Amino acid sequence: MSTDADLPDDAASGRARMPVPDGTIPVAGALLIAGVATFAFFRIGTIAVGGEEEFKPIVSLWFATFALAPGFFLPLEQETGRALAHRRATYDGSAPVVRKVLRLSAILVAVIVIIIVAASPLIASNYFDGDWLMVAALIATFVAFAPAHLARGICSGSGRFREYALIMGSDGVIRILLTVALAIVGITAAGVYGFAIAVSPLFAVGYVWRRGALKPFPRYRTPDASLVPDSETPCFPETLIPLDEGSTAEWNEVTPNLGWLLLGSVFAAALLNAGPITATLLADDNEGDFVTRFSFGVLLARIPLFLFQAVQAALLPGLSRLAARGELVEFRSGLLRLAYLVIAVGVVGTAGAFLFGPLAADVVYEVDLSGRTLAMLALASSLYMLALALGQAVIALKGHALVALGWGTGVATFIIVTWLASDELFRRIEIGLLLSSFAALLVFAIALRQRLRSGVVPDQGSVIEATAPLD
Repeated sequence: MSTDADLPDDAASGRARMPVPDGTIPVAGALLIAGVATFAFFRIGTIAVGGEEEFKPIVSLWFATFALAPGFFLPLEQETGRALAHRRATYDGSAPVVRKVLRLSAILVAVIVIIIVAASPLIASNYFDGDWLMVAALIATFVAFAPAHLARGICSGSGRFREYALIMGSDGVIRILLTVALAIVGITAAGVYGFAIAVSPLFAVGYVWRRGALKPFPRYRTPDASLVPDSETPCFPETLIPLDEGSTAEWNEVTPNLGWLLLGSVFAAALLNAGPITATLLADDNEGDFVTRFSFGVLLARIPLFLFQAVQAALLPGLSRLAARGELVEFRSGLLRLAYLVIAVGVVGTAGAFLFGPLAADVVYEVDLSGRTLAMLALASSLYMLALALGQAVIALKGHALVALGWGTGVATFIIVTWLASDELFRRIEIGLLLSSFAALLVFAIALRQRLRSGVVPDQGSVIEATAPLD
């Protein structure tokens, strides 16, 4: 990764005129594709298995997957991208770092799989209504998402953003194609569709690997023996001579903030998916269709979140770059505009959910949901959006522990409020989602104010960690 100082004057001025940093447009497009594919999968899957009651195990698997997999593997993706970007900036090779991260990923996968296997009787009976095939699909999904996130980290750290976007965006499209194929041949077993969720990320990873986008970059030198980044960097026209695979990677190179990032990511993903998971755990045996309908409502209420994450993918890297340059006045101004955008989207989204949500639920999913329920879910999603934006800004200002505290506060608030708020199942979940997102938002607002007042100077690593999108 080159800096503006490394570039010729015309290249540096061209970069200064760029409206967004490199790679953000493909990533934003991939996020939009992934969001649309999610809605399509739920609709097609419900038809394929024969109805809402039959689709409930797939809903349960879906939200458990996206509470577990991104929660545990997104930090590894972030740290891989940060470490590789640093090596490119210092003209070092990536292979030693990739080997370290591979080892770390394998250990993490093994530990989580052992825990799931040990708890499988409880998971099968209390969460999947006795369907052991869904437990196997959960394990397979968790294992498959590890290489997907690792590949994304390698691509982002190597500056290969098109391949990064391909992995992110194609997952949902492939999942739909697999679901349609299974429906055409007449398969209705929910567990089989669960495995479609599991294997879908691997197709893009295999394709990107065959194209060589996951190949480690070595150290290079020019004829005058000065070190330069990998050969894809356009600002070094000299003949490049490869040296070796790079210097030895120590564990602290790939794990300086991993603990806090892991804790915060698990809490954030858990809170994002807490509603349907809690509904599955607390619903009576005859309420499977209610759980599915509620999950459809959660997805519809997240439309502003899907759209905002795509916009945020273009805006937040620019804000983080301002912070990294020490331009904190401009950073504050840009962050304030981003907050206003989130608030506006939240107000429109909540009003739209109340007025038009029931019609959208009927047209898209053929389910009956009240405007009040959808408005509550949309408001909770809006508060989560704002919390997500402020939390990533806090990470950019080296507040990793504060972000873990904020999302942990949100999870604790959800548990307490859901326990005490109401006797009606969905009402208590709605209130829990609303107040938990507000609690996290409050912590992040206080933390951001404190970090800005203290004059914290970001570094390249915290900036990269702040700009990774949440799945």
